[in-house]
Order: sequence, then C-alpha cells, then structure tokens
Amino acid sequence: MKYVLVTGGVVSGLGKGVTASSIGVLLKACGLRVTSIKIGILIVEGGLVVALLVEATACFHLGIPCHGMPSMSLDVYVVSSLISCLAMFSDPYLNTDAGTMSPFEHGEVFVLDDGGEVDLDLGNYERFLDIKLTRDNNITTGKIYQSVLDKERRGDYLGKTVQVVPHITDAIQEWIERVAMIPVDGKEGPADVCVIELGGTIGDIESMPFIEALGQFSYHVGPGNFCLVHVSLVPVLNVVGEQKTKPTQHSVRGLRGLGLTPNVLACRSTKALNENVKAKLSQFCHVPVENVVTLYDVPNIWHIPLLLRDQKAHEAILKGLNLLGVAGEPDLQDWISRTRVYDVLHEPVKIAMVGKYTGLSDSYLSVLKALLHASVVCRRKLVVEWVAAGDLEDVTAKEAPDVYTNAWNLLKGSDGVVVPGGFGDRGVQGKIIAAKYARENKVPFLGICLGMQIAVIEFAQSILGLHDANSTEFDPQTSHPCVIFMPEGSKTHMGGTMRLGSRRTYFKVPNCKSAKLYGNATFVDERHRHRYEVNPDMVPQFENAGLSFVGSDETGRRMEVVELPSHPYFVGAQFHPEFKSRPGKPSALFLGLIAAASGQLDAVLQNYGHASKLLPNGMSNGKPMAKPYQNGNAIKSSNGSLNGVYSNGNGVHY
Repeated sequence: MKYVLVTGGVVSGLGKGVTASSIGVLLKACGLRVTSIKIGILIVEGGLVVALLVEATACFHLGIPCHGMPSMSLDVYVVSSLISCLAMFSDPYLNTDAGTMSPFEHGEVFVLDDGGEVDLDLGNYERFLDIKLTRDNNITTGKIYQSVLDKERRGDYLGKTVQVVPHITDAIQEWIERVAMIPVDGKEGPADVCVIELGGTIGDIESMPFIEALGQFSYHVGPGNFCLVHVSLVPVLNVVGEQKTKPTQHSVRGLRGLGLTPNVLACRSTKALNENVKAKLSQFCHVPVENVVTLYDVPNIWHIPLLLRDQKAHEAILKGLNLLGVAGEPDLQDWISRTRVYDVLHEPVKIAMVGKYTGLSDSYLSVLKALLHASVVCRRKLVVEWVAAGDLEDVTAKEAPDVYTNAWNLLKGSDGVVVPGGFGDRGVQGKIIAAKYARENKVPFLGICLGMQIAVIEFAQSILGLHDANSTEFDPQTSHPCVIFMPEGSKTHMGGTMRLGSRRTYFKVPNCKSAKLYGNATFVDERHRHRYEVNPDMVPQFENAGLSFVGSDETGRRMEVVELPSHPYFVGAQFHPEFKSRPGKPSALFLGLIAAASGQLDAVLQNYGHASKLLPNGMSNGKPMAKPYQNGNAIKSSNGSLNGVYSNGNGVHY
C-alpha cells in the first residue's frame, strides 16, 4: 500500500479537501485504484495553550487576577485557566462523528452507505473519485481516544500506564493501515494508493498526536511508500503586488520541525507563481522546483485535477511512491469534456433553495452539487436563489417588510423550488408556504426528507382541509398527525439513533416520473437520515385526494417517494438523493427537477426509459443523455461564483 498525505499550512480553508480529491482523480486516471481517509481535528492556533499558561503563571506571581479569577495555588490557577479556555474549543470537537454538530459550525453532515455521519470532505472524495467510503474512513479525535479507552477498560494494556505516546499514536497508525485495506470502488482487494487528508493547520495543538503518529508512520512504511503534499498560501499584497513566500517558508519549517518533510508544495494563490518565486520556495523549503505547483483561482473546482496534471504533479507523486514504471499517463478525456461544457454554460436556470441554514452554503453542499451535476447535463448555468424559510412568513411581513418582499420576489422569480432536509421547527411555516406556492402555481418542486414531510403537511392542510395537520415533531398534540415518529430510532439519544444509511425503496407505480428517471428501475438504494416519517395510516386518505406515494420500503409502511400526478413536477423523497450524485452521473430526482425547470422533462423521461450511454459532453442529438446515478438495479472561483454555482449573494460563501 502506498500513502499520500495532504497537510495544510498558514491558514485554514485553503482547499485541502479539494486538493486531496483532485490528487485522487489524477492517480485514478493513471490507472491506479485509490481510497481516501479524512482526519478531522479542531482548528485552533497551536500557541494558544502555551500563551495561556504563560499568562496564568505571570498573573499568579504578580498577584493579580487572570480572567477575573480569584487568587489560588499556581497549579489550580493554571488548570482553571486552561479549562476556562479549552471548554470553549475542545468539548464540541471530541465528537466521535459529525452527527450532532451544527451545520452553522461545520457545514452539512454527509451520510455514507453504512450509516456513518461524517465530515463533508468525504462527500468531495466520493463525488470526485466515484467511490463508496465507510464511517471508518473519517478519523476523529473522539474515535481514537474512545478506542484506546475501551482497550484500557478491557485490560488490553496489561496494567501499563496509557499515554498519548505510544498508545494514541499507535492507535492512529493501526487505524490508517486497517482502513486503507478496505476496498471502496466495488472491486476485490485493497486499493493501490490511500490519500490521507490531515484536517486543520500545521501548528494546531490538537493535531500534535496525529502529526507525531504520521511522522512515525512515514518511517514505518519506509521510503517509496509515503509522499507528503503540503498545501500552503502564497499571498499577494495589494500594495506592492508581489507574491510573498515567507508564510509558506515558516509553515514548512514548522512541518519539518515536527518530523515531516514535504515532497510536493501545492501553493494557493490568486495567480500562477512566478518562476523566481518557485525557485525561492524550492531553495528555502528544500523541495525540487519541479515539485512546486500552483493552485490558482479557477472558474470551477473541476479544473483542479487539470491544473495538477498540467504541472506534472502526478509525476512528482508517482516518483515519491516508486510508481513511475507502473502507472500510465493520466486519461482525463471525459473529465476535460465535462469541464469544457461547464465553462461555456450561459443560459440560466434559477432554483430557490428554501431552507433554515441559508446563511452558510456549506450546510447544503451536497444539494448544491447535485443541482450542479444535473444543470451541466441539461446545459444550464445554475443560479441558486437563497431564501430563508422564515422570511416568507407573515410575521416577517410585519417586522421586516423589505426582507419579506425580497424573499417572495426571489421565490416567484425562480424556475424551480427545493426544500432540503433539516431539524427543528424554526422556518417550518415558511417551508409550508413555499410548497403551497409551488403546488398551486405548477412550479417544479423537490422536497428532500423534511421537505417531503412539509409537502405532505401542506397537502393535508390545504386539500384535505385538516387545518391543524402537522408533524408530531413540531406539535405532539396535533389531532391529525400526518408525520409521526417511527420506531427505528430513539427520542432521547441524538447521535447515531436515526434511520441512517442505505435503504431500499420499491416503486409501487411503474409509470411514475421517479421510476422513469431511475431508468424504469423497480427499486433503488438511497441514503437516509431521519426520525420522523409519513403516517402510514393516513396514506389512503392522501391518495384518495390525488397525492400518490409511488415508492415505499419492503413492508409498505414507510413512505419513501411521493408525487402529485397532476403537477408538471412535484416530487418528495424521504431519503437524501443528493449524497449519491456524481459529476456525469447526476441524481435522478435532481435531474428531473432541473429538466422540468428548463423545459426538458419530457425529453429526459423519454430517454431515461431505457439505458443510455453517457457521452463526454452529456448530450445526444441535442438532448441530455447522462445516465442518472443508480445503485441496486473549496476553492473560490475567480468569476465570483461559488464553485461555478451562481448565487443571489444573501448567503455567506467560501
């Protein structure tokens, strides 16, 4: 097994995840099998605790309060000071997985086939490499410490003192070696190369055990089996317009001081590095000049693998892994064709994203990507109109009329509406209003998870006349519970207790739009993440009124897909189809939405009724022909778009 480690320096948010994914794409294009591991850690400056210790010690000796604390012994003083700081940073980040983390803090929770709730970067890996990862491919501090403490409780250490070194560092290395051997591409046997992304920034105190472990690991696997790619920042000061290398020099110096030496420098900058800048970095960072590559701003992230290929980054990595004689030249023809189509899109399709977390686009990252994949196939430039669900409600009309008017203008000006998943009752009434608007005005609509439940609640209130109809999640005392808690889960424990992971959905109505979009499949396997579902006892009442539940589980009690046959495209899914969308293989239901919003649905349904081969440009005879994804049958762009997705700007983007 060969290993490629991707680290980051200077600042966070440089695009380590996209870089690691792109390296995987490049190696895969060279004919190698690739798997990925993400090590998630807390991002905080490494000098923080040291500074706090110095401050606490100084305050003690001077006899003055520190952070308003009374006088006490030095050891208690220092420990109390540490707790006052670390409680703000450490506690939330010792999670064993991402399941209970707020989308506002960490972006979306990405769900895997095995039910793992993981970091959104694993979504990047799956989309770029078209692989299926496991929950163990996401390593967290909580998982490592939990595994070591479990061993200690069982007596596996035979009474020895359990320490960070060697027990934690050994656990990290063992975890990496074990997970790297798990096949993720549907083939037998382990992959050829494992790409590891170390979260955070070099110098973060939280990453120290991982860096120590990886330093030992590089020695353990030996030369020719380990290659380190360091992603760093080369800023350009507007005053002088000069590319500054000092931040990267310091970052590499810190990395080398911790026992790791980079083989390749991937430098983020607004423009390509000048040759003299590359030479300077090579000289002071002890990296061959041909191994210094630039990741400059591009129109969309699909260009990153091409940037790496053009600068021969694959040759530097393959040389470090002793694979030059094994791997071939990268074949990226399909990737290039798809990227070229993406770059020339100009006819817009506007989709209103009506949600709760619209202030941070990463909260709906997979939904955005699924919309983008479908838009490229339909030859449309995606424009996302971010609509905070609460802004559509009557209370906003009274308190902030301008906000209310703007939200409604965005909704009414859109070609389609998406109501994504979520938890909690904030904004629910606004989502119901959006579903009603789409239903009454024949606007293409896709409701995901909670979005499907919202569509059902709105139908019950408006069509069935059950004005107090609701979900028991929001109103436990409702007399018409059309959405109820289902028994596969716990009401009291939040983490890992939902209906999670891949579940099979059977289509009961063969000629429905959803089944046709899935290629006339009789069943599909999609990923779930929810606790509440449509009340099966009310299904006959809904269907008699015209709402059709076209998909369910094997028992027929769990409703999975709902359609309104009288509507051009009104679809709800209890599962999350966005998690399995891929470039060139868009999610079927998202493809249906974009096709309906751009007037292409009839052509898509006609073509998707039989198997069709994906063409490089995604088109055949002028019609979209990309095969939808079937299973079972962060680099800011220079043109102001969000990874090629254009936005109305009322969200915060990276």
